Amino acid sequence: MRILVIGAGAVGGYFGGRLAAAGRDVTFLVRAGRAEQLRRTGLQIKSSQGDVTIQPKLLLAAEISEPFDLILLSTKAYSLDAAIDDFAPAVGPQTAILPLLNGMRHVDTLVARFGEAAVLGGTTRIVADLDSEGIVHQLGTWHDFTCGERDKSLSPRIERIDATLRDCGFPTTLSSDILAAMWSKWMMLSSMAAITCLLRGSVGQVVAVHGGVETVQALIAESSAIATANGYPQTPEFLAQHTARMTQPGSALTASMFRDLQKGAPVEVEHILGDFLSRGQAHGVETPLLRAAYVQLSIYSVSLGQK
Repeated sequence: MRILVIGAGAVGGYFGGRLAAAGRDVTFLVRAGRAEQLRRTGLQIKSSQGDVTIQPKLLLAAEISEPFDLILLSTKAYSLDAAIDDFAPAVGPQTAILPLLNGMRHVDTLVARFGEAAVLGGTTRIVADLDSEGIVHQLGTWHDFTCGERDKSLSPRIERIDATLRDCGFPTTLSSDILAAMWSKWMMLSSMAAITCLLRGSVGQVVAVHGGVETVQALIAESSAIATANGYPQTPEFLAQHTARMTQPGSALTASMFRDLQKGAPVEVEHILGDFLSRGQAHGVETPLLRAAYVQLSIYSVSLGQK
């Protein structure tokens, strides 16, 4: 199976690098500057699960000459349209597109461009970052990967993809309800982004002050209410685990959106919080704390000139 990984950032670089290190046929579609950097230093992953350095196969958009079997897409949401234009020549009649973006809006965008049949569902739990030298750093221990057909079928292609992803240095799950898994991730991420961005601190910093724990619990409750209203209620066990993680004393955990905020980089506020709030509002769900986080991040985005 020929795999094209779009970009070689934190998430794409991590999973694509591990796939390549395990002997899978992986090519990275990158821009010229990143290509030059990777040719010079290789793709480097620093991880508690084991470091990896490979000399990756690289491709520029203008060099695409034939379709790939699988497109692995993990760009930031605000870069999605440009990425689609870049990889579109690599999509043929049998190509499967597996997006790992957060939320749901990207699915609608991909389906509109490539059709229902081409687009799978996918999600991952990983905390990773790309440093100034282009090295991928996995933070923490999570690095699991989940995919599935959006219609819940167990198709031959998804079984083949699942077999290709297995035994490559990260846990994989073939989901029978990938949309439910994506909603769980969205609910978890939206609440974590709101907690750390609105309150401007790590989980440990937030819960260390008076009212911190109660505010975290309220944000989780608002996020859970949106998921429930859209037909994806979270189990008590999932909510208990998420709440425990978001209230762990001394935790240095932050959302990637908060780390982007600290760097002065663009944030995925519309794709993650804006769309999430809209889907709650459509069902009459009141979410004042999530709304406050969204407004704050929207002001920041406008200050950057981000649409």
